[in-house]
Amino acid sequence: MKEGIHPQYREVEVVCACGATFKTGSTKNTDVIRVEICNKCHPYFTGKQKLVDAGGRVDKFKKKYGI
Repeated sequence: MKEGIHPQYREVEVVCACGATFKTGSTKNTDVIRVEICNKCHPYFTGKQKLVDAGGRVDKFKKKYGI
């Protein structure tokens, strides 16, 4: 590898809007990274996922176009 062209890799703290924090590695030139959503509050991981009413959309489409 060439010397002096690679960014410095360091340990940073990630802070979520929900209050959860964890440490990870990053090349960003900061000590704290703030995020809006993490695995503690994301609907996919928490199981509080909203289901989309696909059937209602299909019926609305059929009604709109007279199918």
